[in-house]
Order: sequence, then structure tokens, then C-alpha cells
Amino acid sequence: MNTKVKAVLAEYAAREEAERQAIRGFDNETYLLQRETMLLGIGPETGQFLNLLIKASLPKHIVEVGTAFGYSTFWLAEAAASVGAIVTTYELAPEKHAYASEMIHKAGLEDHVRFVTGDAISCLGEETAPVDFALIDLWKDLYIAALDLLYPRLSPGAIVCADNMLFPDYQREAAQAYIAHARDLPGIESVTLQVGSGVEFSILSTPREITHPVAAEPAK
Repeated sequence: MNTKVKAVLAEYAAREEAERQAIRGFDNETYLLQRETMLLGIGPETGQFLNLLIKASLPKHIVEVGTAFGYSTFWLAEAAASVGAIVTTYELAPEKHAYASEMIHKAGLEDHVRFVTGDAISCLGEETAPVDFALIDLWKDLYIAALDLLYPRLSPGAIVCADNMLFPDYQREAAQAYIAHARDLPGIESVTLQVGSGVEFSILSTPREITHPVAAEPAK
């Protein structure tokens, strides 16, 4: 990562640490529910996992449902820049998109991110472009609706990751409903990974078309 990217990562880390200090003395669930916080975000472990996954799978169009303050967008965009991809990210709150856009600009990654401000479910329903990689990380009761809108647009071999499958506890019921729904979709193979707050890793198992020549067997 270059110095600009590292500086933005350090700025995000400082903000998260300040929020962790502020949470002391509060009931965790109350704090998370009532405040605008990064503490429900993907965290550095999941961020790096998604970043490396993109660099390995080489998607062209990445979709993020739930920008928030752009921490996850940052990890997706850094990888997108490496593989020549574009991230389309959806967020209801314009002030969050403004903050995320500023951070993306500081990192020099603005050419690889398209911000769509508005109700994510409505906006997803208006788009038809194929999706090679998706991250779902918004209010948990909307996860299934988001997946259902993405599903017909998934390219063969597309990956969908959903965050907060194991934490926080008060969202566990919605997470379990999403997991069951994802695994019931035709062609989807899915597993829960103990990465960060828990990631449901799903792939559309239809194989990609082979675009490179297959080496001939040596003559005997």
C-alpha cells in the first residue's frame, strides 16, 4: 500500500480507537444502537480478508450495500485499483457518503468508486449491471432483500460476503435468517467464516467460461 492509503488507514484506526474509549461505561448494545459509530463496521481483519479476496478473484464490478463511513469501501477500493475494477457503493445518509468520499479522495482511489446516495434497496432495484463481487453490510433486516436483488445479476462464479453473522448478539436472529435464505438459493454454495464479526461467504457455483487456451497433453 502506498503512503496515501496507509495514512487514511491510520486515520480510520484513530477514529475507531477513540470510539472504543468512548464506549467505556456504556452498555455495548445501547451504545451501538443509539450512536453513529464505526464499531459495527467490518474491522481490519475482515477488511484485509475482502481486500485479498478481490485481488485473488479479479472481479470487474464490485457492489457494496451499506457504505457507512467508508471503511469497508476503502478496503474494497484499494483492491479494485489493483485489479482495474470499479466499486459501486450504496448509502442512505448523505453525510456518511460525504465523509467516505473525502477519505477515498485522500487515498487517491476516487477513480475506482461510484457513490450512489439513497435507499439501497430501491437503488439496487433500478440497476441491472452484472455483479462479480458484493459486500452486504447494512441494517440486518434488509440483508435478504439486498441479496434477492443482487442474485439475478450475479456473474458465474460471483462472490457475496455478508458481515456481522456472529456479532453483535442482538442481531443473531436476523443473521441466521439471512444464512438460511442464502443457502437455499439455487446455485449458491455458502459457509460462515469466523473472520472478524463473522462473514457469510457465498459463491454462485456456476463455473466461469474458460477464456484462456487449455494446454495440450504432451505427445506420447
